[in-house]
Amino acid sequence: MITNVLIAIKNIVTNPVTNLVTHYSSHNRINNVGEALEIYIKDIFADSVIVTDNQAKLSIYNEVFSYLGNQNNPPDVIIRKGDAIEVKKIESAKAGLALNSSYPKDRIYADSPMITSTCKKCEEWKVKDLIYIVGYVMNNILKSLWFVYGDCYAAESQTYERIKNKISDGINELNNVEFAETNELGRVNRVDPLGITYFRIRGMWGIDHPSKVFDYVPNIVSDGDFNCNVIMSTKKYFSFSEADRNSLELLHNDNFLISDIKIKSPNNPAQLINAKLITFKK
Repeated sequence: MITNVLIAIKNIVTNPVTNLVTHYSSHNRINNVGEALEIYIKDIFADSVIVTDNQAKLSIYNEVFSYLGNQNNPPDVIIRKGDAIEVKKIESAKAGLALNSSYPKDRIYADSPMITSTCKKCEEWKVKDLIYIVGYVMNNILKSLWFVYGDCYAAESQTYERIKNKISDGINELNNVEFAETNELGRVNRVDPLGITYFRIRGMWGIDHPSKVFDYVPNIVSDGDFNCNVIMSTKKYFSFSEADRNSLELLHNDNFLISDIKIKSPNNPAQLINAKLITFKK
């Protein structure tokens, strides 16, 4: 089974689940809304929202995904022969996203030092398009979802690497300090006379919520008991099969809309990118 974001959106429109803890606690013993959100995201891509048998669900996941990651190393999910997914849960409607030591990504690259060797070897790949999925949860209820492709949201990696390298190089030029090899901004060993204390220097990256980044785009939905907004380039939209596009476009729902929009290039706001906005509310 090959899946993609269009299949996931269709599953949201046809079978929206907002009380995540209630939905998953009975058969998955899940009481944490963050974990429930991650399972729901996997389920909408795997078309397994209504699957209650854990072994059956795991079998579907094995077929659909080549990698299921951890919180410390992006991405959270890789679709087999498809896109990578990073899931973020927030508890305020327009809160920024904490990315910790990982700067924003337009795409995921197999040679990145920030991903695990298991991720690099999960299938034959060099670069993956990345979907940021942001879920706003209030009182255990999913209120909104944003799906934004990284190339519509984040600048090229050189933009962030330049800042990171300048800071790291400056730190490493300090005299009379013993530095160690690290993927972080820096690490100082033997700080004290006994040589038993070390000092880690980490970057803490964050990015504005998509609703703030794209506040100039018309037709974005923010009302209703639940709302969903999806932004991707037109080129990406038409990279999916005609069958998947037709399946989504033929949905009959007054609260579902696909619009043509133009968005600012993350690398040069003077240039506009042709894009698609997909919205749904209930």
